[in-house]
Parts: sequence; structure tokens; C-alpha cells
Amino acid sequence: MIKTAIVTGGASGLGAAAAERLRRADIRVVTVDRAGKADEAIDIIDEAAVTALADRVGPVDILVNSAGVVGPNAPLVATTGDQWRSTFEVNVVGTVAMMRAFIPGMVARGWGRVVNLASIAGKDGNPNLSVYSASKAAVIALTKSAGKELAKTGVLVNAIAPAVIASPMNDQTAADVLAHITSLIPMQRVGRAEEVAELIAWLVSDAVSFSTGAVYDISGGRATY
Repeated sequence: MIKTAIVTGGASGLGAAAAERLRRADIRVVTVDRAGKADEAIDIIDEAAVTALADRVGPVDILVNSAGVVGPNAPLVATTGDQWRSTFEVNVVGTVAMMRAFIPGMVARGWGRVVNLASIAGKDGNPNLSVYSASKAAVIALTKSAGKELAKTGVLVNAIAPAVIASPMNDQTAADVLAHITSLIPMQRVGRAEEVAELIAWLVSDAVSFSTGAVYDISGGRATY
């Protein structure tokens, strides 16, 4: 039976690469984005729109939460409350909204895969990216909590923590910040979206059955702990 996947942030970057890879695995993919060419043009922070999406799409087996924003490139003391709220709205609250909308159906059917896109920044913290780093740490904790809650349901919830990946989102990162975080990678290069997509494809497959609440680094060697 053909599986159905929802990929947020699917119009570009990691989301688009994941959607392309899953389609090659004969999975029906519905991309979601608030801008660009996506199958469904909605903002995931709009809970009513997310609920309506779930009604339109029907049963979903796979959820890839790739939508995200970088937030401010600034020292912590120079950030504002509004910047914290807007970044967390997309990176955390939007991810939660999608999980709340689609996980119940997976549980009812006894099978599901959720992959949340976190970041090495959520583990290490990146200077001048405190808001982004904190939001991705929240995604990691969310994944661990949900994975434990759903461990006996057949629904697996895992996260991926990439280092710097060549993507439109990182085009918004200040050049000096980007240079610094790239210098931390032993391979001395940024990752490619298709490399992350391969890991996503594995995590949503039947090949994975004994991993949930886990965080998979894809960092060119940066994560050495």
C-alpha cells in the first residue's frame, strides 16, 4: 500500500530535498509551505489552517517537520521578545501543531513515522544565534518526550540535528556567523540537502523499528560527544 507523507517547509531547502527523495521511494508526498511552490500553501502557526489541512489530506503515515526560520543574527542582549516569540512560533509551536494534527491518525492505524528537523545548534549553541539555538533545543526535547509517550503505539518520533547545510535558510545567516560555524566542522565543508534527505528517507522507512526519541547528528564530524 502506498504511504502518504506530509513535508513542511517543502518548497525549498531540506524540505524540498526530502520530498523529492521520498517520492523516489514511491511515497505520496504533500508539501506544505507558506511561500514558494508547495502543494498546500499554509502557515503552520495557524492551527485552524493545520486542522483544515488534516481534513483535506486524509490519512498520513509520515510527517517530516522541516519548516523553520533562523531568527535574529545578534548577541543575546540585543535580541527582542518579539524575535523570540516569532522564531519559537515557527520552529516549535508550528511543529507541535503538525504533530497534534497528524499523530492521532497514525496511532489509530498502528504505524507512523515523525522526523523533526532540529540542529547541532540545539545541542552546542551557536554564538549570535541564541534564539535559533534555543528553539532547536526545544525541538530535541519535544522529540524525546513524544518518542517516549508513543513508544508502544507503532509511531516512531525521531529528530535530525544537521550542522550547516547549503540551503536558502542559511542564505539569511550573517557571513561571519556562517564562517565560524562552518569552521567547527572537521570535514571543513557545509552539508548538502540531499545528504540529509537520505537520512530522513531511512528514518521513515520500515527498516527503522527500534529507534524513537533519538537525535541523529549529520554534522561532518562536528558532533564528537
